[in-house]
Amino acid sequence: MLSRRLAPLALVLAASGIAPVAARGAEEAPARELPEGPLGDTIRLGKELFERTGTHPLTRRYVKNALSCASCHPQAGAQAGGATLVGVAAAYPAWSPREKAVITLEDRVLNCFMRSMNGQRPPNGGAPAVAITAYLTWLSTGERIAQNPKAPLGPRSFPKLSVDPSKVDTARGAALYAERCAACHGEDGQGDPPVWGPRSYNAGAGLADATKLAGFLKVTMPPDEPNLQDGEAVDLAAFVNAKPRPDFDLSRHLGPSGAYNATVREERVRAPTWPPRPAGKR
Repeated sequence: MLSRRLAPLALVLAASGIAPVAARGAEEAPARELPEGPLGDTIRLGKELFERTGTHPLTRRYVKNALSCASCHPQAGAQAGGATLVGVAAAYPAWSPREKAVITLEDRVLNCFMRSMNGQRPPNGGAPAVAITAYLTWLSTGERIAQNPKAPLGPRSFPKLSVDPSKVDTARGAALYAERCAACHGEDGQGDPPVWGPRSYNAGAGLADATKLAGFLKVTMPPDEPNLQDGEAVDLAAFVNAKPRPDFDLSRHLGPSGAYNATVREERVRAPTWPPRPAGKR
């Protein structure tokens, strides 16, 4: 399920300004020196906003549930494997099939506020957008630029899992949830963090797609030692996404300016998102 921040942060912005960040598996990214002056201050702020998105004065107005960036990307996005964001900035600008547009890393960050955090899109160029993007870009120090022409995904993004609806067993998913997930996320899904209901991600979020949620669960759960088999991850994902959560109506999540880098200007997705609806019936 969505990760609890149980383990110590792998990334520590030490007073010295030197912070080694682990990359994939045993591979280690080079030490990243925090810049001096206003840029370093902005990167520090971005990490703080990443971890405290729903409570920090600069971002809490844009968040309408109990999630933060770190709910899906623990250890401030800098952990090895799983949902790491190390290197993500090197993939942008990237083509986004959802927006049907080439989007920037800043766009991708702001779109998460609308979907994963069920809130409102902060303004481009505002303090939260600049700080979080600066932090994620810093995590990509030394990475080779390889812009993604297929999807807005970084070089270490986890793959989706194949889902055959005819073989999905939500009853087994319920049993797996009770056995392995409820201790952290609650029998009613309202734990820390919540995984369904009004305090969780909405129907327009990436994890509302069972193929993506299953892939996420496969590489992240449990946080200390992911061990789900593919079929287990798929059944769990279907069970979770069969639960109630907020619907998504794009028009209600745009900021006052309506700024949104996309050619898709109307999008409505109703919950629950499992079982999948026929094409055209969102």
